[in-house]
Amino acid sequence: MTTSKTPVSLVDHEFVIPKKAIKVPNDMANWEKSEAYFEYLGFILALNEAVQGKALNVECPPSPIIENVVQMLNEFDEWISQIPPTEQPQRFGNKSFKIWHERLQQNGMQELQKVLPEKYHRAVPEIVEYLIEGFGNQTRIDYGTGHEMAFIMFLCCMFKIGAFVQDDKVAAVVKIFNRYLQLVRRLQLTYRMEPAGSHGVWSLDDYQFVPFIWGSAQLIGHPRIEPRHFVEPDIIQSYSKQYMFLGSIEFISKVKIGPFAEHSNQLWNVSAVSSWVKVNSGLIKMYRAEVLAKFPVIQHVLFGSLLSITPAAIPPVKKIHQTKSTELQPPQPPPPPSSSK
Repeated sequence: MTTSKTPVSLVDHEFVIPKKAIKVPNDMANWEKSEAYFEYLGFILALNEAVQGKALNVECPPSPIIENVVQMLNEFDEWISQIPPTEQPQRFGNKSFKIWHERLQQNGMQELQKVLPEKYHRAVPEIVEYLIEGFGNQTRIDYGTGHEMAFIMFLCCMFKIGAFVQDDKVAAVVKIFNRYLQLVRRLQLTYRMEPAGSHGVWSLDDYQFVPFIWGSAQLIGHPRIEPRHFVEPDIIQSYSKQYMFLGSIEFISKVKIGPFAEHSNQLWNVSAVSSWVKVNSGLIKMYRAEVLAKFPVIQHVLFGSLLSITPAAIPPVKKIHQTKSTELQPPQPPPPPSSSK
């Protein structure tokens, strides 16, 4: 898996500016056979395994570069305070986000150089593109699972160049990714960002997917919380700061009105699954089907030297991490309304 491979040589590796390569739906076959696909999916699974049974406050070995990335995200958060939303009539898409994102584009390279010791600086022009892509689209003022994916690809690249090491896997989730979630939620609320290509009520969440995967892994083996409990307000209140899954449920409950079973039907269905192991494996299957296999998401993916569109030399087993569980099905569109609006 990605995080256990030997890092690329910082001396003679040829870094490139990553570019889009999936232009039409027929290109999806290239993505599904690519090094990037197997690297990325392997990375999701490696971190999924690393955080099994571990709360957000778990002891992690301190790593200066991990702390530097958290500090960089704190800085990005501070920019939101410096760039308040503009008074404007429309509900979604506050144009102040464009100013925030412009600052990210102008300062991203410099911020990442501050994070990394100088020996890694040759990699920065490639890696920074994933970082910039990870916070939403400046033109459409939207955010979705493709942006989340870009940020996770940034983390994957940090492992690939050796800036993060094996022992950083847990911290990459509980310290960095969790801090990233707090930041993008603040962006979504402050600038009223549109969900990018949202499926509405039959998707997991308008904006995120991976915190449900890694968050359900955290809850595997929990002595008190079973899947049926995550819809209970007292459980959410008591544990939302310790488990990403429950933090995500708390956020949804704050921003959506009405019965949970109606506004988040697919998550409501998840609460009927018998164990967190089945929830976790079912969500991984769903992620492959609903995100990684969807052209509208993958057309935006950037490919470079670290996450390459080149076909994988010996593709891993096709049925990677498949499960016999049929308890968690990919979401189905709701039935058409019985009468016109």
